[in-house]
Amino acid sequence: MAGPEIKAPPMREFPTVPVMRPDAMGGLKPFIASDKIQADLNFPGAQPAENWQHTHDTAIAKMGELLGQQRALKVYMDSCVHCGACTDKCHYFIGTGDPKNMPVARQDLMRSVYRRYFTLPGKLFPKLVGARDLTPDVLDEWYSYYHQCSECRRCSVFCPYGIDTAEVTMAGREILDAVGYGQKYSNEIIGKVHKIGNNLGLPGPALRDTLEGLEEDVLEDTGIAIRYPLDQKGAEVLLITPSADFFAEPHIDSLIGYGKVFHAAGISWTLSSMASEAGNFGLFIGNQEQLLKIAMRVREAALELGVKRIVVGECGHAWRVAYSFWNTLVGIGDGAGANDPFAIQLQSQLDHRYKQPMHICELTWDLIQQGALSFDKEANDHRVITFHDSCNVARGSRMGDMPGGQFEIPRNIIRAVANHYVEMAPGTTHEQTFCCGGGGGLLTDDLLDLRVKGALPRMEALKLVTDGKGVNFMATICAICKSQFSKVLPYYGYKMGMVGGVHQLVSTAIRLGDK
Repeated sequence: MAGPEIKAPPMREFPTVPVMRPDAMGGLKPFIASDKIQADLNFPGAQPAENWQHTHDTAIAKMGELLGQQRALKVYMDSCVHCGACTDKCHYFIGTGDPKNMPVARQDLMRSVYRRYFTLPGKLFPKLVGARDLTPDVLDEWYSYYHQCSECRRCSVFCPYGIDTAEVTMAGREILDAVGYGQKYSNEIIGKVHKIGNNLGLPGPALRDTLEGLEEDVLEDTGIAIRYPLDQKGAEVLLITPSADFFAEPHIDSLIGYGKVFHAAGISWTLSSMASEAGNFGLFIGNQEQLLKIAMRVREAALELGVKRIVVGECGHAWRVAYSFWNTLVGIGDGAGANDPFAIQLQSQLDHRYKQPMHICELTWDLIQQGALSFDKEANDHRVITFHDSCNVARGSRMGDMPGGQFEIPRNIIRAVANHYVEMAPGTTHEQTFCCGGGGGLLTDDLLDLRVKGALPRMEALKLVTDGKGVNFMATICAICKSQFSKVLPYYGYKMGMVGGVHQLVSTAIRLGDK
């Protein structure tokens, strides 16, 4: 039986606060992970209703553990003054009107339980301080609304106290996993990475065949033999890129662009079948053990292949993990925090004349500045381009040596390879960028209604430049953004091919020769 028809909400003429629709999304829940999926990650399976007391005690104990481990989480629980600065900053609240999608309300789902069990006033006078017991209904509410947050952190930009709702969401999901209430989509993907090496479950032989076919396609298109090597020992660069780049549209066009850049610059490089995934969904579920286990595959691949540099492809949260976490997790980075023998071995192997790790945009921009790459900008003249800043790049990382490099470097590349570039409206880009609506482990069709509604603010900003400036191409440097927009653009009257990567534009314009 078909579900209700999914429709995009009407675009607003002005960015007004949406009309409240209490519990509009209260019944929306992603599929729950099976006991097998949970077991693959060493998480417990679903508990029967008669075991509620055990579930209750486990959840409270896990919350106490997280409060003890994460000083910031306790600060976030205690410091909110309900000023309202964040209320209309969430794309899901704007698109759904459900007041529980206000960042402050989403925090309060956990804060009310925290007050009941971890503060003296909440234990003595719960009703006076907004404290409530953890019940099965409260846990269901957590599961629903903590999977209506893409962890984009836009609300934290506007919070005068710097409260990070994404961290609260991650903690909520980690507690849910601890009681057997995990999300199928994210946890199944993590299991695939552990078993095979990438989110899509693409085994090594299939990956090799895909890359060989890609070499044939590029040769036919350009007349030049550009290699897309796999497990090439002694290569200078190990490229860690999202697995969607291997065959999905428009992602593969960026992978083609990476290969052309390496070829034109004469840099030897390789992909790895062991670490054929830049994405790390351990971040989305807030679990450091899973975050570490996935990141460790990159270190093992780098050591095995003997590479000198590690470069990350176009993937938003992957770059945040690489930039902010690889250093202390696995010892990749200058002045690495990890100090186990293998981390020390990797540090002695890597070439520290280069940033470790480096984003593919940093590498390409450096080569452009050195004059190592040349372009035919007119090859992109059929495109009027705008740029969507991806959340985890914008608000969780940096590029280059200057503040704001994560904003300027991708734009500099676009201007170097194309003649027609248009910026979207202030307040919708840079650190205030709106999420695509599909990040944070929500890129699953059982949440498509939420994803379509959550894309509303970005679609409104896009419409201003398509109508007023003739924009027909939106570039981004995130695999999830590309997949999300490809899916939701048609709901707003745009063609799905309107979105693509920055290195898709590079691929179109780059001048090639034998190197």
